[in-house]
Amino acid sequence: MSKTVADQLVEMLLQAGVKRVYAITGDSLNPVNAAIRNSGKLEWIHVRHEEVAAYAASMDAELNGIGCCMGSSGPGHVHLINGLYDANRSGNPVIAIASTCPSYKFAQDYFQETNPYYLFQDCSKFVAVANTAEQFPHMMQSAVQAAISQKGVAVLGLPGDVASASAVTIPTAEITYPTNAICRPNERELQQFADLLNQHKKITLYCGHGCRDAIDEVKQLATVLQSPICYTFRGKIFFDSDDNEFRAGLNGQLGYRSGYDACNQADLLVMLGCDFPYAEFLPTNNKIVQLDIKPERLGRRAKVDLGLAGDVGDTIRALLPLLQAHTDRTFLEAMQKEYQKSEAHFADYVQHKGAEDHIQPEYVAHLVSELAADDAVITVDTGMTSVWAARFIKRKQNRYLTGSFNHGSMANAMPMAIGAAVSSQRQVVALCGDGGLSMLLGDLATIMQYNLPIKIILFNNRALGMVKLEMEVSGLVDWQTDMVNPPFDKIAELMNIKGFAAHKTEDVEDAIKQAFAHDGPALVNIYTNSDALSLPPHPSLAQMRGFMTSMTKKLVNGDVGEVIDTAKSNFGHLKELF
Repeated sequence: MSKTVADQLVEMLLQAGVKRVYAITGDSLNPVNAAIRNSGKLEWIHVRHEEVAAYAASMDAELNGIGCCMGSSGPGHVHLINGLYDANRSGNPVIAIASTCPSYKFAQDYFQETNPYYLFQDCSKFVAVANTAEQFPHMMQSAVQAAISQKGVAVLGLPGDVASASAVTIPTAEITYPTNAICRPNERELQQFADLLNQHKKITLYCGHGCRDAIDEVKQLATVLQSPICYTFRGKIFFDSDDNEFRAGLNGQLGYRSGYDACNQADLLVMLGCDFPYAEFLPTNNKIVQLDIKPERLGRRAKVDLGLAGDVGDTIRALLPLLQAHTDRTFLEAMQKEYQKSEAHFADYVQHKGAEDHIQPEYVAHLVSELAADDAVITVDTGMTSVWAARFIKRKQNRYLTGSFNHGSMANAMPMAIGAAVSSQRQVVALCGDGGLSMLLGDLATIMQYNLPIKIILFNNRALGMVKLEMEVSGLVDWQTDMVNPPFDKIAELMNIKGFAAHKTEDVEDAIKQAFAHDGPALVNIYTNSDALSLPPHPSLAQMRGFMTSMTKKLVNGDVGEVIDTAKSNFGHLKELF
């Protein structure tokens, strides 16, 4: 039997380093399914929803360099889009195969027909549709090369009849070429950078995910400059550890007052590999240097005085010999004191653990940080769960924390955990909100089918907590944010996932310990306080007015008990409003 295009696809995926695909098979995707089965070299992970496939492939890529997901004709590949948006914005190289209706049925409003070229344009670096067997290898090679080199999603539309056709040999390359070039500013730009660092005393390093492979180099730079290190949410897991004397906390909506102050009180802010989107948290009256591997990002978040393109590690290694060692620790020590104040403030919520069915979520996040493995992969849902992770999950030895930090989608933590569990041997912990878990609840069956030892910590506050808070700070009465939930721990048990429920604070630690010790998947359903607040490090006057207006409206509406519960739960936060 001659080699088909589907066989060729499998060979090219294997050569590119793909080890597994996340997909639901069906109709136009069946020839690819058969080729993968016949090869025996690629693992097929059968998810229950294609959105989960895309998120899992993205996580696989984030940990291992490349991932692959597939969706069948029309509705199947449309489901991929949300996860692909997240992968593309996170810079994760993902190959997405969007199988389609037969090529000879295009433009006839055929059953399940879509146009992948238009459909995926906004969530990918590359998109094409192979209409012939000869086109396929050219397009596939370009797709993989684009995903790896541009760090994002590449989508290839593949009609079922083309996938079944005989493969064609082409005169150009059918393999891909991963590169690892040195990338840094030129000598003149490096000297400009060094001159600015040598001239200023109050310098803060603001670090993002681009510092992932340059942790030691950033610490060396901080040592020479005696500079505090602040970080974005994606960057915190690399620097938020007890052995980092330079840490000054997270800056941003979820951050610390110390992180905000360190960025805004510095004479010179150095942005390293961060594309932090909230300009209102960045300074406007001091000097800013921005270094990023992608030059198109320079200056789009702040008024940058010097913009440099380069890899963080490569650049710092070349920069260090040009620097004069700083000895004045005044600014660093002032920011360290502020950081300790912020830590003490958040620690109050760990000590006040809450009441029955109103367990403080800060306490839960603190316990996870203390009890999870030092090299655990921790995924976190968007919403209030992200707040608690941002403030309480620490680095430890080689811990990794991730979420939908750029795209901001609900329901990401559990699908990402699937990708992490399938592709690594590390402990995997998913910090899920009840809203997020409900949205893709069916893929608990994927965890069951593959017996993935994921530990799901469910912050069950019976509400869309972040949306509720957004309404309150806007002066609105929260409405349609309450959720009536099933007993998730019992649903887990029905899917052969060990279930635990924690209604009281004294139950939480033991439940988490048992879940972590369990040999297999586990879900801990923790009934957390829906009134727990999160305020930014420097609340605006409009936010303060909005919150108080919302509370007043609730009093007028007769919701006295809810206002009292909010005040009791968040006395420490409310003090900051006055």
